[in-house]
Amino acid sequence: MAIPLVLFSLLLICSSSVEAGFVGVNYGRVANNLPPPTNVVELLKSNGIGNVKLYDADPSMLHALAGSGIKAVVTVPNEMLAAAATFPDFALAWVQRNVAAYYPSTLINFVAVGNEVFVDPHNLTDFLVPAIRNVQNALAQLGLDGAVKVSSPIALTALQTSYPPSAGAFRSDLAESVIRPMLEHLRRTGSHLMVNAYPFFAYEANTDMISLDYALFRPNAGVVDSGTNLRYYSLLDAQIDAVFAAMSALSYDDVKIVLSETGWPSKGDEKEAGTGPANAAAYNGNLVRRVLSGNTGTPLRPQADLDVYLFALFNENQKPGAESERNYGLFYPDEQKVYDIGFVLSGSNGGSMKWEEDSSSAISPIAPSGTVHVSSTGPTWCVANTMAGVERLQAALDYACGEGGADCHAIQPGAACFQPDTVEAHASYAFNSYYQKQGRALGTCDFEGAAVVVSRPPEMGTCLLPSGV
Repeated sequence: MAIPLVLFSLLLICSSSVEAGFVGVNYGRVANNLPPPTNVVELLKSNGIGNVKLYDADPSMLHALAGSGIKAVVTVPNEMLAAAATFPDFALAWVQRNVAAYYPSTLINFVAVGNEVFVDPHNLTDFLVPAIRNVQNALAQLGLDGAVKVSSPIALTALQTSYPPSAGAFRSDLAESVIRPMLEHLRRTGSHLMVNAYPFFAYEANTDMISLDYALFRPNAGVVDSGTNLRYYSLLDAQIDAVFAAMSALSYDDVKIVLSETGWPSKGDEKEAGTGPANAAAYNGNLVRRVLSGNTGTPLRPQADLDVYLFALFNENQKPGAESERNYGLFYPDEQKVYDIGFVLSGSNGGSMKWEEDSSSAISPIAPSGTVHVSSTGPTWCVANTMAGVERLQAALDYACGEGGADCHAIQPGAACFQPDTVEAHASYAFNSYYQKQGRALGTCDFEGAAVVVSRPPEMGTCLLPSGV
């Protein structure tokens, strides 16, 4: 039985064209084991990541970014909002010290005033718009308002209604008092609304109602919006359109959205459904491919372009909360990939990820002729995605050992790698054999979502899987 391979040859880079949208990363630092800023900048550059968002204005990081060509978002922390809102001189001094002192050698292009202010338990909402205005005025005083825009990331909890998407509306306590004046400011200054959206949270809390494929941009039957009869094939699209609808209700259809945070955890607690490296690779990888293919339009806004900042660059070992909170990183602190989403946009369909009625068009069964891209320069392994289920794993295992030509002698009864005798373990061995025989070329470790590339040795009892290096 032939199992087609999904060619997720994905690119995590910043596009040079604003209209096409770009993919950047959030650099969180709630950890005690992260590499020095110079290493971080080299990691960004070596992976072609041209946009980074900081949660502060760390001097060492801003110095390291100088001359790199990487565009940076700096943040006025929530604890400084009251001062920035109340004292214009404080805002001016902050901008002088954290923006003007580095620009243009360090390409600061946005100041985020606070982060998810409406969620902050310290009740900072009343300070938000005055702080935004004071920071904007400070940039203008210093002649930087043309190059540096101002915004503030909001969480989806700012919405009172988000389902169906067409019914999206901002909370009544925020809509007129805060959201409207903020949107008016963004419109007047040509800035964008920053939105933090995580389909993972919605899926994890509603696994009985939300399809995992729907959350991960995989082919699915779709969900129809009863208000518009538009069919959605992506939970993220539905979330974004709920924000668009809420903005439209306030007559701000012309303000662009930037996805300032989104991501999927590669590990979680037992009760956190959907976590794992395969699902994280699927969500982030498919989103990257879609953005860079120019297919970021939503059912409600088909022509919309979207800039995206993935969360996060590294796993952060000191973040509080559930296990997933410490496992959103694309990289381990030792700079190795947590999972492999390739760095080349390719595929016979031109990288299209635009979901239509016939969503099978997003799948290509074979690698494009003459294209061989190694998925990673370091040791990597192809292992089973347990979320795929036993049936899909078995079908992919049969293909790998049969038509795929993997060397499966070691997992036969009595052989060296027969134990542990599980479909998952045997599939990991077969998938990895196929992947290594194919030279670890991009697209050779997917098996319709049944496999994922990892950069740490998988645990297989006493059996060691070759890395190909």
